[in-house]
Amino acid sequence: MAGFPAERIGYLTREQSFSACHRLHSVHLSDEENKQVYGKCNNPNGHGHNYKVEVTVRGKIDPITGMVMNLTELKRCIEEVIIIPLDHKNLDKDVPYFADVISTTENLAVYIWDNMVKMLPANKLYEIRIHETDKNIVMYRGE
Repeated sequence: MAGFPAERIGYLTREQSFSACHRLHSVHLSDEENKQVYGKCNNPNGHGHNYKVEVTVRGKIDPITGMVMNLTELKRCIEEVIIIPLDHKNLDKDVPYFADVISTTENLAVYIWDNMVKMLPANKLYEIRIHETDKNIVMYRGE
């Protein structure tokens, strides 16, 4: 068809929710500095969130299947990378990655990206978007 590209690029997003708790605390700051930087999120007993994660893949729309990616495969990757290791967990105590990394939502997005990119076909992962609350959203694109 004239005027249309031979290959179409599409974006597919799958949304998944999970619940987890954590405490924002840096070993590089004093207790007082941690309280100033992280406020109530530095509570010694931690606090929890009902996170909503959007995983977006990008790629050519296959002319035979009509898909950027098989959604069943994307769901399986999300289960392995997000649900199994993170849902109903204490991020700081149950996820080894956060033993040395502060469990901010920014770092959580990096953690999810780094593990999703290993599971997905090369150059497919486009974006991880995490809604920590209704008003706080973090987006990461592997940069």
